[in-house]
Amino acid sequence: MPRTQRRRAALVHPEAEEIDLLDVLHALSDPTRMTIVRTLRAEPERACGTFPVDVAPSTLTHHFRVLREAGLIRQREDGNRRWTTLRLEDLDGRFPGLLDTVLAAYEAPAKPVGPEGGVT
Repeated sequence: MPRTQRRRAALVHPEAEEIDLLDVLHALSDPTRMTIVRTLRAEPERACGTFPVDVAPSTLTHHFRVLREAGLIRQREDGNRRWTTLRLEDLDGRFPGLLDTVLAAYEAPAKPVGPEGGVT
């Protein structure tokens, strides 16, 4: 009996004009997803199983779905591999400088807050 290959679900990518700011910020609120985005900012395209994260494959799939549906990444199938790219041009067209600002803030050390709420 021939072995049947399981078909993957279609990938959902919003159009650039449909990318929502709150969805983008929500997607960037998770450290694993930030690692994925930072990796793609440094390296334009990667195969899905090659990101420097330590999570279960099913959890990684969830993170990719959140990023993809928010409009931060684009994924494409190539044989048995799924390739991921950052949608930087679409993001900068919709929200100029947002991604670089968020990435810079994420990488900057936190400043201690004094008793009156001011930065010390």
